Amino acid sequence: MQSQRGSSRGSRGGTGRLAAAGVLVLLLTATGCGGGDDEGAAAQSSPSNVAATVAGVVAPAKVEVIADLTGCKVKIRTDADELREGVCHTKRGNYLITTFPEEKYKLTWLDSAAVYGGKYLVGPRWVVSAKPELLEQLRPQLGGKIEELQGVGPAPGPSGS
Repeated sequence: MQSQRGSSRGSRGGTGRLAAAGVLVLLLTATGCGGGDDEGAAAQSSPSNVAATVAGVVAPAKVEVIADLTGCKVKIRTDADELREGVCHTKRGNYLITTFPEEKYKLTWLDSAAVYGGKYLVGPRWVVSAKPELLEQLRPQLGGKIEELQGVGPAPGPSGS
């Protein structure tokens, strides 16, 4: 009996190593696909700049990491217990990255933001605020989903002529 358990453990360890090697190959393949002699080729091939959907992950809840995934050097504007916010000013446009230590804080933030309405890119413990067309550009890099929040007040009526 003991020899069966021992061999079973050994095969699990081998499987785990094979899975880890597979993930490594996927990451290396994904990061090695850039081409050309661009000056930015080295930056594009770094693991932190791999598109989230290619790597099969969503951005983690850390402002600096999310900013790096989008090619932004972020400026932190709020660092509190309930949330952290960073501002990105890029050629594509400006956006705000907000992260939360727990999902419940994100849900409270979204409830509060619903008063203003608008579209947001929302992921696990993070939200990106930007113009809708920029959110569409950032989504492939970060993952998440675009949510439209309804504002408070009367709905816009038909324009009169």
